[in-house]
Amino acid sequence: MQDAKELVRKINAKEAIVGICGLGYVGLPLVRAFTAKGFKVMGFDIDEKKIVKLNAGESYIEHLDFKSLKAHIDGGRFIPTTDFKRIGEPDVILIAVPTPLNETREPDLGPVRDTSEQISRGLRKSQLIILESTTYPGTTDEVVKPILEKSGLKAGTDFFLAYSPEREDPGNPKFETTTIPKVVGAYDPGSLAASKAVYEAIIGQVVEVSSMAAAELSKILENTFRAVNIALVNELKLLCLKMNIDVWEVIDAAATKPFGFMPFYPGPGLGGHCIPIDPFYLTWKAREYDFQTRFIELAGDINTMMPYHVIDHVLYAMNDRGKPLKGSKILVLGVAYKADVDDVRESPALKIIELLQQRGAEVTFSDPHISFIGRGRHYNLNMTGVPLNEDVLRSADAALILTAHKKFDYELISRSSKLVLDTRNAMKAVKNRDNIVKL
Repeated sequence: MQDAKELVRKINAKEAIVGICGLGYVGLPLVRAFTAKGFKVMGFDIDEKKIVKLNAGESYIEHLDFKSLKAHIDGGRFIPTTDFKRIGEPDVILIAVPTPLNETREPDLGPVRDTSEQISRGLRKSQLIILESTTYPGTTDEVVKPILEKSGLKAGTDFFLAYSPEREDPGNPKFETTTIPKVVGAYDPGSLAASKAVYEAIIGQVVEVSSMAAAELSKILENTFRAVNIALVNELKLLCLKMNIDVWEVIDAAATKPFGFMPFYPGPGLGGHCIPIDPFYLTWKAREYDFQTRFIELAGDINTMMPYHVIDHVLYAMNDRGKPLKGSKILVLGVAYKADVDDVRESPALKIIELLQQRGAEVTFSDPHISFIGRGRHYNLNMTGVPLNEDVLRSADAALILTAHKKFDYELISRSSKLVLDTRNAMKAVKNRDNIVKL
């Protein structure tokens, strides 16, 4: 068993070089955290455009401060590169790459495998490899470790290995990388000691668990908990629409109970790179044990169908006003997956736009954080956003609110729109408007 004392010493002395594979919504906040504490950081990414923008000090993630990163680049403390031949230089390597689903909602570990292969080619003794990407329990041990050991080095003997799930919440002003407790599970005691030293250098609380699989499952549980509860209120919303009860009023009333209740809110579907995806990693893995996660799969089905329910209720609302959806001009307000971010990953708005277009609607969108929707994993909309002003609102047959950005002028929206279709309760502060319909 290898001795972690020297690596821990280098980490505590800030002599260790930190490598981060994947410079996105997880990787870049890690870069910022480590450079702020005085570490030299190497950032690896296969996207040449990202590296060019980073070196130019240009932002491709709205809520992150790129000025400090540019200063660290100029000072040599942060080195963004596509050259994985340099992967042997860092003492610690964090893997923060996407873990999406394929077309049949099964785990796509391609980015994790590819990154592990790149690391394996340059792996040297005494390096610490930590997977941060959200995945099913067993991935680090069953997928990452064998690939790394193609190098001829052995985990627990020649290099350190651990798993620590990312817990980023883009756009949340209350929490950031350094203030969110970090869960860590490791392959062996030496790997655990080194991993704890790495995260204790930047984070106030490190939570140790007994295994990498336990750490992997902890993240799946966090997001499955949210997905299931969101499915519950989404289903309740559909019932409330039939019963002519305001679901938002019901949730707010229930939330006054000071114990035993946590409010979740309905919407047009799930978005982001975690909640719509992570539960399916667990359901897929469960089948290996001849176990069916019926509760989780039902929740997934409910959430997946929400965009279709939105379309149905858009049709009802248009028909009530004698206006067919085909040929109507629909202005979608907000395409980001959540409020106040510039992230469209898995956004239900993309599916809803596609469904509206399939039904013959003329669709435009406005989003203060996103100016263009290009090609994604599932969509190729190629749409440029329009400014939100009185003329744009008046020219549309309906304004469909899918993301409740704070930058939207809701009074202007209500005043200038023929019809407002609100899936987020964004118009709650606007009173006495008969052109507002909650969906």
